[in-house]
Amino acid sequence: QEFCEDIPLIGRTVVALDYINEELRPMTTEVKIIRDTGSEENLDAITIFHLPPQVYSNGSVTFEHGFPEAGKFVGLVTIRGEKEEYVSRFPFSVGAGGKSNLPYIIGVIVLAAVGAIFFMRSKKNKTVAA
Repeated sequence: QEFCEDIPLIGRTVVALDYINEELRPMTTEVKIIRDTGSEENLDAITIFHLPPQVYSNGSVTFEHGFPEAGKFVGLVTIRGEKEEYVSRFPFSVGAGGKSNLPYIIGVIVLAAVGAIFFMRSKKNKTVAA
């Protein structure tokens, strides 16, 4: 069984992100991991990992990163289409042990993204029908 939570130990970590909606597959996905400083003003200075925008047609983004020290971080996942952009922001800790509410945060983000897609699709269908 796989689940999301804080990363209990420092060192090499493999991260896998899977799309739950087929409509996201032709869009580009960009991933950043930043140090949680309480501000995202200067992203370049606090970015510790960057996966440039790319299309993942198989619906799965996998990468590995080595966390050399414990701390608090934020994952930023940006998915861009022709007219839409979805940004997921999820905080997590490394080397602190314990559980987080990351599964709940990701669940809410995914539900919001799916809702937005279906809202835009139904709006588009009404415009075409008119």
